[in-house]
Amino acid sequence: MNVAQVAEDNIKKFGEYVSLDFEGQEFTNVEMDRVARKLGSGLRKIGVKRGDRVVVQLPNCPEVLQSFQAVWKIGAVIVPINFLIGEEETTHIYQDSGAVAVISSSDFLEKAETARSKAPKVTNLILIDKEVPNALYYPKLVEESSDDLEMVATDDDELAILIYTAGTTGRPKGVMHTNYALYSNAKMQELPGDVQLPPMLISLPLCHSYGIATMNTCFIIGAKIILMRWFQVEEFFRLIEKYKPAIAPAVPMMYQLMLMSPEADKYDLSSVGIWISGSAPLSLETARAFKEKFGATIYEGWGLTEAFAHNSVNPLGGLVKIGSIGLPMNGVEVKIFDEEDNELPPSQEGEIVLRGPTLMKGYWNMPDETAEVLKGGWLRTGDIGYKDEDGYIFITERKKDLIIKAGENIFPREVEEVLMAHPKVAEAGVVGIKDEVYGEDIKAFVVLKPGEQATEEEIIEHCKKRLTSFKTPKTVQFIDDLPKNLMGKVLKKELRKLG
Repeated sequence: MNVAQVAEDNIKKFGEYVSLDFEGQEFTNVEMDRVARKLGSGLRKIGVKRGDRVVVQLPNCPEVLQSFQAVWKIGAVIVPINFLIGEEETTHIYQDSGAVAVISSSDFLEKAETARSKAPKVTNLILIDKEVPNALYYPKLVEESSDDLEMVATDDDELAILIYTAGTTGRPKGVMHTNYALYSNAKMQELPGDVQLPPMLISLPLCHSYGIATMNTCFIIGAKIILMRWFQVEEFFRLIEKYKPAIAPAVPMMYQLMLMSPEADKYDLSSVGIWISGSAPLSLETARAFKEKFGATIYEGWGLTEAFAHNSVNPLGGLVKIGSIGLPMNGVEVKIFDEEDNELPPSQEGEIVLRGPTLMKGYWNMPDETAEVLKGGWLRTGDIGYKDEDGYIFITERKKDLIIKAGENIFPREVEEVLMAHPKVAEAGVVGIKDEVYGEDIKAFVVLKPGEQATEEEIIEHCKKRLTSFKTPKTVQFIDDLPKNLMGKVLKKELRKLG
């Protein structure tokens, strides 16, 4: 089963219609498919083969959707990259994935060229917007290629996508998803009959599993995609009023920015009957404030990149339990295990585990890490929680110490290493603290060396010089000792209590 079948079935089921609107440009599903076929032929012409990895390093735009379909049609593997990541991480992904081609734009040319120089397997760089030396021009490659392309009949367990996410050591890990997993994820959303839903507004990044899964959902339900290059709150409001989408998936940070916006009252948002939140925990305060201000319920869901994003959700049109991540989605089974892998009864906390057709095949070239999280067909999520008597799932604590800021993972260890590099610092521990905009932000606990003195501003300035502003601690608290267990491990839970 080739996941590209989802887009081809969309044409067969719904016929030709305007399936994409991007910054005022309209594209039909047939037009998008034709470009994807031509691009697929062009990729083959430059040597991309079945199973090869192709990096897509772009903000949301039509070329992203076309590239996904083209790569999948020829049986190759998409490697989507967040275009905002730094040069070092970009280089690692180019190298680790063994990518043979990169589709990007001139905005990221310097970063791509530097990474490419250290990843000799990347033989082709394709730019969507400009002709430059040593790179191919996307429009020309498409124009000079044939649309006579037959989709490869891939096996169910062949890779379709390799999504890099942060690992337990802070080094990005490639999450392997098969064609069957992506196809199954999309089919979970299918509606009975030939019902075609109203437009869906997508501001989620298409380098993230949440965004990609939402894109495939639109193919399945025949919804026109109103695509934003990236989220901007007033433009988000304007597009809702203009196109009247029925569904608006978002992340908690977006809801916070909507609540804070002085422009909200200028626009009619009443068409949206389903506001969905995922990617990071939605605070009770945000859900309640949104209901009060906009008169709308947010349906919180939950998902992991390792299970391709759509794993549970409060039932649309059904009972919503604020603070819960809802019920398992069709085809997904969720249980609560104790430390001996015994299933726990309702209301008892344990590790949340899940299984179903959307689980990853494993981590790319990381068999030990794969074995740790995939056991007996169950994915160990690392999240602690419980089910209530109705089967609704509640997350009470993250087993891992990841800080999730605006839906992105930040590893405490990376920040701690920078703090420890300060000449006055003896020890440091970093935890996430609640933040009204980002969901979580970073707090550092610092133990100074004997006889040393430092200010919070001094420590933060030190971090700013070595970290992006996104990863710089918001606050610093000086303490005499870090709480530790008998093995000397810092107890992050105790640090959170101090905050």
